[in-house]
Amino acid sequence: MTSRERVLTVLRGGIPDRVPVVPFIQEEYLAWIYPDRRQLDRVDTVVELARELSFDVIAKHNRFMTPAFMLRDHANWRVHRETARRDDMWVTRVEIATPGRTLTQESAVPDAGAATQGLMPTVQKHLLESADDIDAFIRWLPGLDAQDIQSMRDTASGWRQRVGDLGINAPWGWAGVFNYASDLWGIENLMMAPYTDEALYAALMGKLADHMSAYNLPLIEGGADAIGLQGHIANARSVGPDYFMSFVYPYEKRLIEALHAAGAFTVYHNCGFARTFYPCYRELGMTVWETVSEPPQGDNDLAEAKRALGDRVCLLGNLDQLRFLKTATPAEVDAKARAIVRTGKPGGRYLFAASDFLEKGTPLDNVKAMLFAATEEGVY
Repeated sequence: MTSRERVLTVLRGGIPDRVPVVPFIQEEYLAWIYPDRRQLDRVDTVVELARELSFDVIAKHNRFMTPAFMLRDHANWRVHRETARRDDMWVTRVEIATPGRTLTQESAVPDAGAATQGLMPTVQKHLLESADDIDAFIRWLPGLDAQDIQSMRDTASGWRQRVGDLGINAPWGWAGVFNYASDLWGIENLMMAPYTDEALYAALMGKLADHMSAYNLPLIEGGADAIGLQGHIANARSVGPDYFMSFVYPYEKRLIEALHAAGAFTVYHNCGFARTFYPCYRELGMTVWETVSEPPQGDNDLAEAKRALGDRVCLLGNLDQLRFLKTATPAEVDAKARAIVRTGKPGGRYLFAASDFLEKGTPLDNVKAMLFAATEEGVY
């Protein structure tokens, strides 16, 4: 099998020739491996590294993670965006003028050189701070225009061609309803809103779910095999299963079903606590849940997750890349990777990876040991 056939077989519920080995790689590790490069890319540079180290690719570009309405003007929606360096941070201020109301957001990321583009910004001032802000956002939020659609289709098509048979493309879309709502409104406001103003909460979440469903279609039409959804804010440490099913599930489910109906798979990212959510995730029905993180990063057990979800949801993970992969010996990495694969591979619906993206400072010998052991042990 080619890497592409191998990964797609697993996502479709079949048994491949071996477990796909799909490390999550973004700019931080690429900058560590290629320190002299100023330009890094989650498709092109990852494909290059995959050829060097022999792994299967799930390319997870973030170009369209920030929606078009935060970047440029649309009808009744005028965007002024500027980025400036303050101390060791890049601070971005966005002002959006709608008829009768201006919305403002500020976010910041550390200056990490070539790796900066891979960092998740921290929102310091939320775009929505009042009910009037939310009403204006819901009323005037623009959909994609022809320029947006063509750009997304063309870019996704280029990614598909460049990855080829080395794997699949699963870009981060503008996706993850609760996650993005927390960036817009603030996590404290969002979590309390179902109790303080459920109608306002439902209006915002429904608007986001519908727009996210439409936003990702051009990526799928252009050749994206899957869409990545951010789902780690509503994790099992921050909310309980009842809250999740009542106030998170309906909107994430709407988005996931829309993406599946359009012909794409879904990769739902919660890299932390999820053990009490296994029944919730079974109902949510994403194609892949990543990353089945073990303690201390999460509270998951791969064997238990496999029993609870493995006949319906593909599992991706779960080697600890924060501590173990950085400090263990290659022999210890080899043994751990083999043990994880032996747990995950029975019956299919399993892809081997670490519990999040590979970090700078991870010894190359350990990465090679992980990839070799998982590949060899994963043969069916």
